[in-house]
Amino acid sequence: VATDFLPSSTTGAIIQHDYFMLSYSEPHEQAEWVVYELKQSHLTYDDRQRPYFIEDPKVATKSADWRNYRGSGYDRGHLCPAGDRRFSEYAYNETFYTSNISPQNREFNAGIWNRLEQKVRFWCKKYGDLTIITGGVLESGLEEIGSEDVDVPNKFYKVIFRKDGNSVKVLCFLIPNKESKKSLKSFLVPIDSIEEITTIDFFKNKSETWQKNLESIVDATGWTF
Repeated sequence: VATDFLPSSTTGAIIQHDYFMLSYSEPHEQAEWVVYELKQSHLTYDDRQRPYFIEDPKVATKSADWRNYRGSGYDRGHLCPAGDRRFSEYAYNETFYTSNISPQNREFNAGIWNRLEQKVRFWCKKYGDLTIITGGVLESGLEEIGSEDVDVPNKFYKVIFRKDGNSVKVLCFLIPNKESKKSLKSFLVPIDSIEEITTIDFFKNKSETWQKNLESIVDATGWTF
């Protein structure tokens, strides 16, 4: 992942895997963000056997056991989608670390969130390589599930950007953790608003001016919906 596009970590627990990076929040038992690149060469449709979810060996405090989700009524929702990682068995299996999942409403996971993931693959095919940052909005007072108190986010965000010549095109979505038939476009927000609720600095390695220009607006030009 290009380091100039790395978000800040509020926890200091940054984990580097081969095909994605994450910042783990032990109090919430999930990642506050997962960042990965989606390249056109990654877009394959190979059938892969779904492995078991396993704890992430790189998370020092241990990532949540998948059994926390059992009987909770929530899906084990991937942050970096397995569908973006079909090009190799290793990359696919990596997405089944429990550090890469978050409790998602079943209809949301199969519905609008899935529609957004498919749209991201469409954009990658159309425009070329993308970088994606995604996670649940982790705040205090959330519902918790399982013996390890895994927090259930009320909303999920996804920031998608691509280089376009010398400039960068960015889309940022904030979607409540429930199914919606509304258009994806109606969930676009400025990055500023995500930074405010997460206290994550999304482009901390970029200049103030750069951030100001990009983070305060919603600009969907150059993306086909």
